Amino acid sequence: MLAQIPDLEAVRQELARRRLRSFLEYDGQGHWRTARHLELLCEKLEAVERGEIKRLMVCMPPRHGKSEVVSKKYPAWYLGRNPWHEVILTSYSAELAADFSRIARGTLRDRGDLWGVKVASDSAAVGRWGIEGTRGGLVAAGVGGPITGRGAHLAIIDDPVKNAEEANSAVIRERVWQWYQSTLRTRLAPGGAIVLVMTRWHEDDLAGRLLRQMEQGGEQWEVVCMPALAEEDDPLGRAPGEPLWPERGFDARWAAETRTAVGSYVWAALYQQRPSPSGGGFFKRSWFRYFSVETSGSETYYVLHGESGDTRVLASKCWRFTTTDPAATQQERSDYFVTCHWGVTPDKDLLLLDLFREKAETTRHRAIMENLYRSWRPSQMFVEDRTYGLAIIQDCKRLGLPIRPLKADTDKVSRARPVQARYEIGTVYHREGAPWLADLEAELLAFPHGEHDDQVDCVAYAGLQVVTGGGATVTAKPKGW
Repeated sequence: MLAQIPDLEAVRQELARRRLRSFLEYDGQGHWRTARHLELLCEKLEAVERGEIKRLMVCMPPRHGKSEVVSKKYPAWYLGRNPWHEVILTSYSAELAADFSRIARGTLRDRGDLWGVKVASDSAAVGRWGIEGTRGGLVAAGVGGPITGRGAHLAIIDDPVKNAEEANSAVIRERVWQWYQSTLRTRLAPGGAIVLVMTRWHEDDLAGRLLRQMEQGGEQWEVVCMPALAEEDDPLGRAPGEPLWPERGFDARWAAETRTAVGSYVWAALYQQRPSPSGGGFFKRSWFRYFSVETSGSETYYVLHGESGDTRVLASKCWRFTTTDPAATQQERSDYFVTCHWGVTPDKDLLLLDLFREKAETTRHRAIMENLYRSWRPSQMFVEDRTYGLAIIQDCKRLGLPIRPLKADTDKVSRARPVQARYEIGTVYHREGAPWLADLEAELLAFPHGEHDDQVDCVAYAGLQVVTGGGATVTAKPKGW
C-alpha cells in the first residue's frame, strides 16, 4: 500500500498539470467544491489554452463561481503551462482586478512547482507580476484604464460594468465599448484569445454589442450562457426550470425568493442572462392583441382579434390622431424620429394603424409632418413640446395642421403606466403583419432597459390621449386603404 502512494501522487500531479478543474478542488483547506457548470466552464477555458477557442463569452448569474474560475485560478494554471505568455486581466475597477491578480499570483506561488515555474522575484507587484526567467506574466487593470507596456496572448474581461446604474448609462456603455475596441483589443498578440465573462445587465452591454457584431459578420464567439434556472437548449442538458447550483443553496426556493425581491427586469437580466425578458417585463408579450383591415363595398372595417373572437368596427366610426417623439440626428446610435398613427373605436379600444420611424435631420421635419398629414388625415397631431418638438409645433401651426403639444412632465416609466394598464386588460391592438411590428414589440418588451424607447414614448402618449383626449370623427380613408 505504501509503495503505491508515490505513484498515486504522481498521477494526481499530472492531472493537476493537465486539468484546470483540479485547481477548483484544491484551496489548501478543502472548502471549495466544483460543480457541473464550473466543470463545463473549465472545459471551455482549457480549449482556449489549447488554441481551439479564440473568443469565449460566458454569461452567468452573480455568486455562481465565474470569477473564482476565470480570474483567480485560470491565470495561474494558464501561466504555469505557458510561462512565456503575457496575460491581461481586467474588471470594472482597477481595485477588483488587483484583487483577482493577488489571488492568481498566490495560487501560482503555491502550485508553480507542478511545472517548475516561479513568480519572478524582481517583478511581483500585485497589479503586474512576471514569471522567473521568462518575459511572461500578468498585468491587471480596470476597464477604461490604460494598459501599457504589455501585449496579451490571453485577455480576460471579468464583469466590465459594476452595477445597474452604470449599465443603464449610455455614456458608460459607450466608454466601455470604446475602451474594448481601442485599448484592449489592440493589445492582443497574433493568435491571442479573449475571454469575456460577465453577468448581463443591459441588452446594449459589451456582450450585447459583440453579439450584434457577430451576427453582422464580425468576430465569431463561442457563447456559453448558463442561467440560474434552465431554459430551452440548456448547455448542461438541464430540464427547463432546473437550478444551476442547488448544492450551493441556489435552489428553486432561492430562485423564487430572489425573483420576488429583485423584480422581473433584474431577474431576467442578471440571473437569466436575458436583459430583455422573452415574455416581457413592463409590457408582456401575452398582452399583445392584433387587428386586421377588411373592405366590403365602399366600407372599411377594422377586425379586432380578441380572446373571445373577432369584433368588426367601421373605420368611419373611429377617430384618429398621431403621436410624435421627434429627434434630429442621423448618427448611428442616435434616437429616432417616430410618429404613430392611431385609431380609437367607439369602445375606446386603441388601434395602432401605422408607424413612421427614421433618423432625420431638422431640415426634414416640416416635410415629414406635411407628408404624414396628407397620408393619414388625423384629426389631431400630438408632438412632444421640448427641444426639436417646439420648432415642429410652430411650423405645423403656420401650415394649419391640427397640431397639439404634449407635455413631458413626468419620467418615461410613469408616463407609460396608463397604456401599460390598457395593454394588460387587452384594449390596445397592433396592426397584424405590419412591417414595423417586430421592431415595435421588441422595444416594448425591452422597456425600460432597452437601447431605444422612442416608440414606447409614442405609445405612452397615445394611452394618455385615450383617457384625456377626443376628437372629431374622420371619414376620409388613410392613403392606400
